Amino acid sequence: MADPTTTATVPTATLPTDAVPTGAADTATGPKTMDAGKWANKRVYLRLVIYTAGIHVFAGFIMLLFELGNRHH
Repeated sequence: MADPTTTATVPTATLPTDAVPTGAADTATGPKTMDAGKWANKRVYLRLVIYTAGIHVFAGFIMLLFELGNRHH
């Protein structure tokens, strides 16, 4: 991976004309992305809750199968 503290300059003559951004909406810390900010954090926490609940439901189902199998014996 490239070191984000260093900047490498590429001559614009070597880049295609559609690859050079004209007036890109960049901030001082870097380019804006769809996942920048608190919305990404909310999605991460939502996935964490969903995965945790799903794992507990699956574990409960497995435990239920063991209990039902134990009663047959």
